[in-house]
Amino acid sequence: MATIGKSPCDEAAILNAVSTHPCTGSGNWVLVATILGSSMAFIDGTVVNVALPALQSDMHATITEIQWVVECYAIFLAALLLTGGSVGDIYSRRKAFAIGVILFGAASVWCGIAGNIRQLIVARGVQGIGGALLVPNSLALISASFLAEDRGRAIGTWSGLTAITTAIGPVLGGWFVQHASW
Repeated sequence: MATIGKSPCDEAAILNAVSTHPCTGSGNWVLVATILGSSMAFIDGTVVNVALPALQSDMHATITEIQWVVECYAIFLAALLLTGGSVGDIYSRRKAFAIGVILFGAASVWCGIAGNIRQLIVARGVQGIGGALLVPNSLALISASFLAEDRGRAIGTWSGLTAITTAIGPVLGGWFVQHASW
């Protein structure tokens, strides 16, 4: 039987070869940018939870609609996380990360000005798409910007600080709901 084409692993091995030289000399700035960017995505998963009663009251939403506000973000983020990493591999990690930041930021503004619950649900879905570009490409940027001996520390710093921001989300959300608005 004839084989058509080449083994699918050949190209992946070539494209994913590990470089011993980092792409940039500004690893610490890359680390700060990736922590801030991915923290937006992680904090958004928890910050909205304490605002749900105020959201339901202000938007006259049903419990199902309020549940979709939370779940739409999570569904898009989870469903597109691997695709977001692949987009970065194909088109550029930096570009994918930047597009994720822009998309996430624009969707956040849309959430803030949403006139009804359906607009808010769609805006949260767009935030999930932006987060799916942010998270995997932030790690890829760290991997490309640090030498092997420094990479573990950088990823550990990224993991620790983004976990802290995830935990701060409900506190921050509660403060905003109490002192400002949902």
